[in-house]
Amino acid sequence: MTITPILLSGGNGTRLWPASRKSFPKQFAPLIGKHTLFQASALRLSGSEFGAPVVMTGAEFRFIVAEQLSEIGIDPAAVLIEPSARNTAPAILAAALYLAAKDPEALMLVAPSDHVVPDSEAFARVVHQGVPIARQGRIVTFGIQPSHPETGYGYLELDGTPSDNVSALRRFVEKPDEKTAADMIAAGNFLWNAGIFLFEARTMILAFETYAPEFLEPVRAALKESQCDLGFLRLAADPWKKLPDLSIDYAIMENASNLSVVRFAEHWSDLGGWDAIWREAQKDKPAIRGVVTDARSTAIDCDNVLLRSEEEGMELVGIGVRDLIVVATGDAVLVADMNRAQDVREAVGALKEKNARQAESFPRDHRPWGWYETLALAERFQVKRIVVKPGAALSLQSHFHRSEHWVVVSGTARVTIDDTVTLVTENQSIYVPVGSVHRMENPGKVPMVLIEVQTGAYLAEDDIIRYEDVYART
Repeated sequence: MTITPILLSGGNGTRLWPASRKSFPKQFAPLIGKHTLFQASALRLSGSEFGAPVVMTGAEFRFIVAEQLSEIGIDPAAVLIEPSARNTAPAILAAALYLAAKDPEALMLVAPSDHVVPDSEAFARVVHQGVPIARQGRIVTFGIQPSHPETGYGYLELDGTPSDNVSALRRFVEKPDEKTAADMIAAGNFLWNAGIFLFEARTMILAFETYAPEFLEPVRAALKESQCDLGFLRLAADPWKKLPDLSIDYAIMENASNLSVVRFAEHWSDLGGWDAIWREAQKDKPAIRGVVTDARSTAIDCDNVLLRSEEEGMELVGIGVRDLIVVATGDAVLVADMNRAQDVREAVGALKEKNARQAESFPRDHRPWGWYETLALAERFQVKRIVVKPGAALSLQSHFHRSEHWVVVSGTARVTIDDTVTLVTENQSIYVPVGSVHRMENPGKVPMVLIEVQTGAYLAEDDIIRYEDVYART
């Protein structure tokens, strides 16, 4: 028996703003422990019972997915690129059709890639308990034993009390208010909805044929017209954009009659807000007076606070504050009442309305070759720090409106300007005239760092023509 994990990794994580944003969401950040949440999820769903994972993600994250899996020694079975965000229903159907083409009876374990489950062995045992149920043509969902009246989660109402941790599902319950959540926990037959599912590929396809047939033709066409792209499978955009934007809960689960629930009683969190980060930090080492800080934060006479500085070199200090969440990054600071953690997404919406870049983007922009960040920006100039990974290369490109001056501060750059190739080492510089065809490469074995000074009338990232690109970007 082999279970194929399906890792869903396209979410935005707005409730963990400003540390999680659309350009680099929470699943790819090391919020808890040394691994990112995505890496921890992939490791948790590895081992003798699990096959290589299938990852569903967006085009902007495909190289991050590949790099983070490579760092932990996992080779994916496939990385399917969704042309646009259409929620979980199309993604899960695409994965089911992809696997069913090879084996209609393939067992699939669908899991978000941003959960925290410290006891991987206990989770694997619970998954194993669901296998014979899934082999009967049922859809198995995993419910979490509640530890408190949480308003940020949906709930599963069981059809009776679980027997041997397994029960039929009576209904899904949307995220409740605090009183309703407390009443459900007191009733004893409600579990948190983890959004984790186990089923055979053919079972899920049949469910779509029965309850949501409008998804089938576009997803099949997107797979049939898909193209291989540097080891990724890029689903076709035209049929994909015809799909409804709908979650698997609404499309299938709330309609299906063949659902079973397996209870998971060990620790679990989806890190759905900063209050969850605060609780998670106290799991192994209870905080004194409820104070959770990181290495760059200091609390003086505080109670029940989370102080977190995401920026190296920025010290965060709280004095005499109570029941607060304070998170600082290089370009934004969040200050929120601990009881309003679920409302952080409203701040993101407010920032979008005022066209604030901080709503969705970080100063640091990740690329397949490395990353860059803007250090200074004015009307006719921009200063960037650029870090290029060993052996990596930027595209061969030109600009209409700007010239560039590069100063290498660490490592060596191989620079192509028109027909001239030059090695530029530490403390050396080179000028790239406007309109010249140029490329920057790192031929060394350590990261190469340089400072780029752009000057010109227009400095946006869309002023670029690519002639060659090893990463097949357009």
